[in-house]
Parts: sequence; structure tokens; C-alpha cells
Amino acid sequence: MAMNWDAALSTAQKLAAQWPANEPGGVIIGFDADGIRFSAASGVESLATHKPFSADSVVRYASVTKHVFVSMVLKHADKISLDDPLGKHLPELKKPLSDVTVGRALDMSGGLPDTRECLTLLGLSIYTETHNDRLMDFHATMERLNFDAGTQVSYSNTGYRLVEIALERLGLRFDDYLQNEIVPLLGVQLKAPDVWNDPVDGLVPGYWHDGKKWQLSSAGLYISAAGSLTGSGTALATWAQALMCGKGSLFGVIDKISEPRKMADGRLSAYGLGFVGSELDGLKLVGHGGSHPGYKSYVLICPEHQCGFVVVANRDDANGAKMAQAAMAALASRSLPQAGSTIPDGFYMTGTGHHWVEMKGGNVTYIDSEDALYDEGNGWFSSRSATSPILLRWTGEVLEGELGHAPRRLYPVTPKPAGNELDGSWKSVYGAHFEIINGTAIMGVGPVQQTMPITDLGNGRYLFTLHDGPWVKRVCINHLSDNRIELVLNRSRMLEYTR
Repeated sequence: MAMNWDAALSTAQKLAAQWPANEPGGVIIGFDADGIRFSAASGVESLATHKPFSADSVVRYASVTKHVFVSMVLKHADKISLDDPLGKHLPELKKPLSDVTVGRALDMSGGLPDTRECLTLLGLSIYTETHNDRLMDFHATMERLNFDAGTQVSYSNTGYRLVEIALERLGLRFDDYLQNEIVPLLGVQLKAPDVWNDPVDGLVPGYWHDGKKWQLSSAGLYISAAGSLTGSGTALATWAQALMCGKGSLFGVIDKISEPRKMADGRLSAYGLGFVGSELDGLKLVGHGGSHPGYKSYVLICPEHQCGFVVVANRDDANGAKMAQAAMAALASRSLPQAGSTIPDGFYMTGTGHHWVEMKGGNVTYIDSEDALYDEGNGWFSSRSATSPILLRWTGEVLEGELGHAPRRLYPVTPKPAGNELDGSWKSVYGAHFEIINGTAIMGVGPVQQTMPITDLGNGRYLFTLHDGPWVKRVCINHLSDNRIELVLNRSRMLEYTR
């Protein structure tokens, strides 16, 4: 199949031009087996220096890190196997976390509660500094998963954090792997800092917009191999090309990390090992995205035709997935899918439990994670997302289908202001606490205290909206018993409070 690189470049230039020259920007890079074909950049890498963003601007790759880390895990299969339970390498973990295998920890089917969202539900801000040893201690206290391992797919960074700790106890550090093996192989600069404030040569600041002006991004979480990698767009494209072509020690790695993974019932998940499979008008693709406060990235590869795109940006509103997909469609003369659904707008809930959905403007939000939907025919609509797999149809009375590959039936509900049935002081075993007074949640102290009206969705399920820097989180309260609740976000579904 002939590839139209002129069309891809034209598309990339139009997409990049959406980033004004005086705002944070990014770059879209196209490559094939022979090397980089083009780069299209716009915007600036710093609002202080106003230096133009380029293919050599160094950014945080965020979760694009994951598949690079998996290449290290696979290299050391003699020391850590995908079939090993985490408890073999991290004996302080309690069941059921200790029984989750390394493979499930990496393929998003392990049910491991996400560290960052757990901290949010404890009232800790995105800016709160945390350390790796204390985070490990925190996970060692957990006695619940988000769901039984292998029964669902739901995104979480914790598996990568735990597997990295396991490797470090074996004397294997991710950044050492980069500097000793990957950097010499590729001849590029890559660095995996431990924390946000670690110096990185040439790293440009990231930005998010608060509705009035651009703000510098920052984060306090110990980053881990779930998202620690930094480098330029050129470096990422060089890595992606080497992965695609199987250069040196990377021979065969792309097939291993992108192979569909089996669920407990034998069904296949398109989320592999840090890489996901997708289709574009019949064209089979693999890749992954990344998102840190102020940074976005994406890698998209067509193994069959040996071509691909990377997108990196230092602005929080960049949509690398759509940009890479649009460039690939232009290159391969394929049609882009049109999003939209006919499912009625409104809120839907399962009969019991914390599973809530909001339909709005053709998009679906499932436990505070929003996705576009695409028409699959016969009334069915899907997210076409390996990281958030959703398949739904409206029967006229009930919303039925699958959420995270798990079968669900959801019923329309009418939100209303909460009464006083939850009023009181709620405390967790971790020392966190918040108040509910007259149907309003009060969390935090002094000038950072937030007062958040609670919405009643019926049958003991409620929502309130929490603001945390660039993030807006809708937290679900699931009333378990008279004096016991759980706070739920998409990636953390097990933190309990008692009254």
C-alpha cells in the first residue's frame, strides 16, 4: 500500500497550527523504517523564554513510559516472570494484592487500586510530596482490590509501581537500563527521574489553563516507571522506530507487548503490556498515550506497513491520540471514525454498587472517566478503547452491555440534592476524615477547605465534585451500611470511611 507522506505532513501541520505561537505547544513527528520523515511543531516550550517548541524540546512522556519499562521486565524473565505473584517479590503485600500476577499488574486486569487516586480520596492534593518507601508501606496495608483480578480491565498505575520496586530489590533500576542499554543503542537522551523536582537536562515546563490564564504544572507523587520517562519528540520517535524495526535487543519486543492478553474467562483484552491494539478503518495499529499535569504524549505504530507517529506537547489540553490517528488516516488514505451515540442523556446506575454512568452529548462517563462512543450497529455503541473498554445499548428501559469487559445493566436515575442521612464525621483507617453537614461534604482545613454539595443518585449512591489543581474529580459515595461508606473514583474503588 502506497503511503502519502505529503498528506500526512499537511494534516500534521494543520493540527499543530491549533497551538498558537505565543502559547505552550508541541510537535507531531512521522517516521518509517528509514527514519524520521517530518516534524510539525508550533507554540513555545516556555512562556518565560518564548523559545519555539521543536522536535528537540524535552518533555515528560508520562504513561508512554510503560511499554519501555516492560521491555526491561521482559529482558529479565529469568529473575521475574509474568506469571509470578507479586507477593513472591514483595512479601509484605497482603492478599488479595499479593496474589495478583506480574502480568495482570501490567495489563490493567489486576484490579490494583491506583496510588494517586487513593491519595485523592484521602484528601491529599496532587501537589502533596510522597516518597516511594512510604507509598510501598501504604499499599502493604491494603486488603481490597478494585475488582477480582482478571475479571475486568481498568487503568491503574500501581502495577507498574510495584513491579519496579520488585526489580529494584533484585538490583535492577529502570534508569540504569536506559542509560546502559537503550541510550547507547539509540544515541538519544532519555532520563527517568524519581520525582517531579529532580533536574533533567533541557526539560521544558508543562502548562495547564485554569480558564483565565496558563499555569505551571507540578506534582508531588513519586513518579515510578508508570510514567517517569523524559525525552524529546525526536528521542521518542527514534525509540518507536527502533521498537517497530526490532533493532538490537528490541527484536520481537513489539509483538510481545502488543499481543492481546487473556482475561480470567479466556476472553481477550486489547490492552497488552503497556501497549494497546486498535484499528483505523481496517488498519491494525498499536501504541499508547501519556498524560501528566501539563504534558501529553502519544505513540502510534502500524507494524504491517512499518510507519508511525509520535506526538508530544507541554500543554494539558493536547489530544495526542486524535492527532496521531488523524495523521495516520491521511498517510494511509483511511477514514476517521465519527463519534456519537443515540443513547439518551442522563445518569444511569446499576441496581447496587458504585457503577454509575452519565451520558451527555454522545459521550459516556463511567465512574468519572469520559470517553467518546462509536456506532457499532444494531443499537450498540463502544468506546473502542483498550484502556477503558465500554460497549452499551439502550433498550428503552435499561442500559445494558459491558463496562471494563464486565457485564452490567444500568437503570436511569434522577439526581436530587442529598438529604441529611449521611451527616456526621467520617474517618478512614489512614487518619483521613471529612464532615458531611446538611448534605454537603466538607474536606480539608483552613484556606484549602472545600465545601461540596452532594447529589443523591438513589439507593445509597451519591456524587460530589472535588477540585484539585488541574483536575476536577466527581467522587462517588457508596453507602455500604449505616455507618460505613466507600469513596470511589475510576481507578480507586476500595477506600472505606466509618462514621
